Amino acid sequence: METVIGFTAIAVALLIGLGALGVGIGMGLLGGRFLEGAARQPELAPMLQTKMFLVVALLDAVAMIGVGIALYFAFANPFIAQLQQATGG
Repeated sequence: METVIGFTAIAVALLIGLGALGVGIGMGLLGGRFLEGAARQPELAPMLQTKMFLVVALLDAVAMIGVGIALYFAFANPFIAQLQQATGG
């Protein structure tokens, strides 16, 4: 059972860490492209800014879903119950 708990902890850490890394890279690319677009055509900046904030919200939602799944595995681990049923204990 300790192995299942250990692997779950590693999975939770990877889920949160890689999710945050991916969102950080995505927001960095998005912000850079927004600045390029606003510098090339300043009259379109308000429209681009609105769309940028919409995409940032969607990116952040993906990270929050990952955190929610990771917390579920950390505190209500379904794999421990399956292991106990399989071993009969």
